[in-house]
Amino acid sequence: MTKIFAYAIREDEKPFLKEWEDAHKDVEVEYTDKLLTPETAALAKGADGVVVYQQLDYTAETLQALADNGITKMSLRNVGVDNIDMAKAKELGFQITNVPVYSPNAIAEHAAIQAARILRQDKAMDEKVARHDLRWAPTIGREVRDQVVGVVGTGHIGQVFMQIMEGFGAKVIAYDIFRNPELEKKGYYVDSLDDLYKQADVISLHVPDVPANVHMINDKSIAKMKQDVVIVNVSRGPLVDTDAVIRGLDSGKIFGYAMDVYEGEVGVFNEDWEGKEFPDARLADLIARPNVLVTPHTAFYTTHAVRNMVIKAFDNNLELVEGKEAETPVKVG
Repeated sequence: MTKIFAYAIREDEKPFLKEWEDAHKDVEVEYTDKLLTPETAALAKGADGVVVYQQLDYTAETLQALADNGITKMSLRNVGVDNIDMAKAKELGFQITNVPVYSPNAIAEHAAIQAARILRQDKAMDEKVARHDLRWAPTIGREVRDQVVGVVGTGHIGQVFMQIMEGFGAKVIAYDIFRNPELEKKGYYVDSLDDLYKQADVISLHVPDVPANVHMINDKSIAKMKQDVVIVNVSRGPLVDTDAVIRGLDSGKIFGYAMDVYEGEVGVFNEDWEGKEFPDARLADLIARPNVLVTPHTAFYTTHAVRNMVIKAFDNNLELVEGKEAETPVKVG
């Protein structure tokens, strides 16, 4: 009987895991809430493949531990593969899949909502109302339709975000080194990031964490932006030099910042720090600011997206185990 073992299964994933099990009675499924590490790899012994999701690195040691237990078929329930030691995976003969498109709408909606909230100064107004200060001024908002919205990256998520912002009535411009022919025909693209920085009132990032994009938002790029710019990052933490953004907020150059990801998020996000010493003074400073919206990597976190992540990852893993071509393979090596 085919057996698949899953790591880091959360309570919100269990209904969809059961749905998949019920549809595949001939497959034995076991799982743990623990992350995949060199130590926990032994939990999967006897399985034909594993389904995983984590922010920890898939190190050479972790991959070797899985291989030592006879497992080289691994399916991620998420998109990112930059934390996998691909050289070691290739050496060990791993087959890997991911879920590259589980719900672009979930992430794009979150980016649009947070951008609009920044423009309307919702957080500052909420804090006033909580104090029973019901005066309007000086907490005046800006309408989305009056903004030029710059979209960096026009993949699945970026395109949905563009549609949403156009629905508000905003003018949308975009930059991507890989241009979408249909978007190019419609005239969305500017020639360079500098052009986008110069024109955009709102800048939203929808690009991967590759070396060329690390700290693309920095002191120099911020200096090229319009006064009172709004920056939105729901993609990857390393895209933004957080210290540079703080300087931009302090100077007033940046009107507001919406962040769902953070370059120091591992070990901090998805933990309960209430009543405990908070481990990151810089993040605490951002959380306290009335013009900064912080969410702990939850843009993806909808029932629609979580179901797709679970179902598609298990489908992929079963295809690998059965020697079939998986729907979304990852190039190893």
